Amino acid sequence: MALVGRANVGKSTLFNRITRSRAALVADFSGLTRDRHYGEGRVGNHPFIAVDTGGFEPVAKDGILLEMARQTQQAIAESDVVIFLVDARAGVNAHDHEIARLLRKTGQRVLLAVNKAEGMRYGSAASEFHELGLGEPHPISASHGDGVVDLIELALSYLDKEGGAPGAQAEETVLDLDEANAAFGDDEEEGVEGAEGEAGAHQHRIKLAIVGRPNVGKSTLINTLLGEERVIAFDMPGTTRDAIEIDFERGGVAYTLIDTAGLRRRGKVFEAVEKFSVIKTLQAIEACNVVLLMLDAQTEISDQDAHIAGFVLETGRALVVGINKWDGLDSHQREVILRDFERKLRFLSFAKMHTISALNGQGVNALIKSVNTAHAAAFAKLSTPKLTRILQAAVEQQPPPRKGIFRPKMRYAHQGGQNPPLIVIHGNALDAISDSYRRYLETRFRTTFKLEGTPLRIEFKSSHNPYAQGAQ
Repeated sequence: MALVGRANVGKSTLFNRITRSRAALVADFSGLTRDRHYGEGRVGNHPFIAVDTGGFEPVAKDGILLEMARQTQQAIAESDVVIFLVDARAGVNAHDHEIARLLRKTGQRVLLAVNKAEGMRYGSAASEFHELGLGEPHPISASHGDGVVDLIELALSYLDKEGGAPGAQAEETVLDLDEANAAFGDDEEEGVEGAEGEAGAHQHRIKLAIVGRPNVGKSTLINTLLGEERVIAFDMPGTTRDAIEIDFERGGVAYTLIDTAGLRRRGKVFEAVEKFSVIKTLQAIEACNVVLLMLDAQTEISDQDAHIAGFVLETGRALVVGINKWDGLDSHQREVILRDFERKLRFLSFAKMHTISALNGQGVNALIKSVNTAHAAAFAKLSTPKLTRILQAAVEQQPPPRKGIFRPKMRYAHQGGQNPPLIVIHGNALDAISDSYRRYLETRFRTTFKLEGTPLRIEFKSSHNPYAQGAQ
């Protein structure tokens, strides 16, 4: 079911309520949602998919409003039922009539929902909306939940009659906002059994967050991967505001793509809505398995690019770098940007870098292959015997330097975690291990296990000395 209406009538609030999430950005700010946003909901025995859309401008001629209108029209065409939201407190206006005329022409089943009707009498909340010619208006409050279950059950009943929804009579389920908020962020970590391509009933879905500065081509790349204009790709910085999740398969591998808002320098974040977008992007990085950092080949690598890369490294996420718009450069410009990358982002040496054109698909296949490799490395299983043998060989070749009269002694190593891989080394006096020796060990482990595309963390644990002063 598609949720449509003009800007700021409460579509995203209703979407969050019926999907029991906070997936869509909500604020007292018109034009917040721009792309189609899909979510799963359930009332009783009836599952359904809801589609949140941006403020609908059916007569938009150009610019971002036209792109938003196209996204809404696509959502309407895909849906079985359209819920048309209007604002009870603002009343009917010419914009509502324009949307109503378009919906009548589509021939789709339409339910008219009169939102923000809390505290209003039925007659005053709904009566004037009969003039839209879309049947009985249904007063609801998306923020408080009033009338929402009845509205969704009515929408699903149409599908029952058409054989489009499973199950018998839907049981009433209270969609409580507090319950929805409590559920947000409680997704279980996806099983790592399938991370290395093992067969079986469980298939691991790679969550890939695409991040970067505004206007580097993130949405264009997603549209190229999907083969359709799934998200708005517009030559204007800041087009994407929310973090949009899209499931798709490529080469037999399942992915969830996360298109994120462009991250600006802190001083450039003027609107409150952009601050929410930044939070959603940072949350997407923390929640994903692999991050694709996109850079713009036609502009120099900035401090902001380095800040974004640093945050990804800090979270421990696997990483692939794509330098986009490569096809528009001559040989000298390409040489300059590669030197710039090597100088400013040298701390990303573990990550594979690709030069691509998101618009025409150049280099995209190799890019996705590196995403798969990075994901496998992030979830690699490292056996204790092999880790210990590598450790012993490294120490034999180059012992750790002494600190005073003591030399650190490393006994064995085991894996302490995944995504990123964590190697725990046990021994004595390990607090004396230098950063340079830590890097030496990291290189040995990374090379042997072929851990390309993921950070690798090493933790040292010194044995307790029972004869130390004060020991019990």
